[in-house]
Amino acid sequence: MTLAPTAADVWLPIPADEIDGLPDPGASGLNYRFWDGEPDFPADPADCAFYVVPYMKGSAIAVRPLAAMTSLRVVQTLSAGIDHVVPGLGSLGPGVSVCNARGVHEASTAELTLALILASLRGIPRFVRGQDAEEWRDGFYPALADKSVLIVGYGSIGSAIEDRLAPFECARVARVARSARTTARGPVHALADLPALLPEADVVVLSTPLTPETRHLADAGFLARMKDGALLVNVARGPVVDTNALLKEVESGRITAALDVTDPEPLPAGHPLWHAPGVLVTPHVGGSTSAFMPRAKRLIAAQVGRFAAGEELANVLRTT
Repeated sequence: MTLAPTAADVWLPIPADEIDGLPDPGASGLNYRFWDGEPDFPADPADCAFYVVPYMKGSAIAVRPLAAMTSLRVVQTLSAGIDHVVPGLGSLGPGVSVCNARGVHEASTAELTLALILASLRGIPRFVRGQDAEEWRDGFYPALADKSVLIVGYGSIGSAIEDRLAPFECARVARVARSARTTARGPVHALADLPALLPEADVVVLSTPLTPETRHLADAGFLARMKDGALLVNVARGPVVDTNALLKEVESGRITAALDVTDPEPLPAGHPLWHAPGVLVTPHVGGSTSAFMPRAKRLIAAQVGRFAAGEELANVLRTT
């Protein structure tokens, strides 16, 4: 149980008066401080007990106040992953709960995943360039129907992706997570099963967290096992894919890729991924939709409410 102290600061990247349902400051003893990564802190970090990390501001900003937050009890990210705050966790005392934003990004990320799959298979980038050039680029293109899809990283986002694949008449959806288990939809395979599963998949979707185990998971060996003509879709984190290994495969024309995340990120001008054949790049916008803010506010209000009431927090991924 995480008990709120009698008086404590809560740092929010959204003004408190814009978040419905937050505990009343007078009754809860909580002081709400707005900080969205600005150079100056809103108050003494030592008084902060609950820290909601600024969204999409990078690791350097996310971890900057952590070492001085000596009263901290909760780190709450607004992202599905916590890799951007991990570098700062070593400076924290014991017993700090680190929570992610499960429930905020599933719908938006799954939508983009389907958009990337369909756009890549059906040649949408080629049609857009044809429209710019006033060229009628007809022909036959691959369909998602009858394709075999492999989802690597079968958490809440992976499950939401399968929800949206259901109407598209895929031949098969295979699932992989850190450890094997059984779901209502069927088996979830362990990572160790990937070598046998990859050659059977027409579309491979990466939706796994970035951990030491998954960094460069899609390396040269992984990519070599993908079947000729397969599509790799990365909506996880850029470093889950070995960029140099991917470039060799797509430049050969053997596979194609759709990437919402890249390594490096942001992708700098002049990087070969921009113009690699068969590669579609979107600028890490999986969760950046109109659905984000209402869901983020509901999560913050619910988590701060639990904290103020001394209740168990949701979405705890680790405790320092």
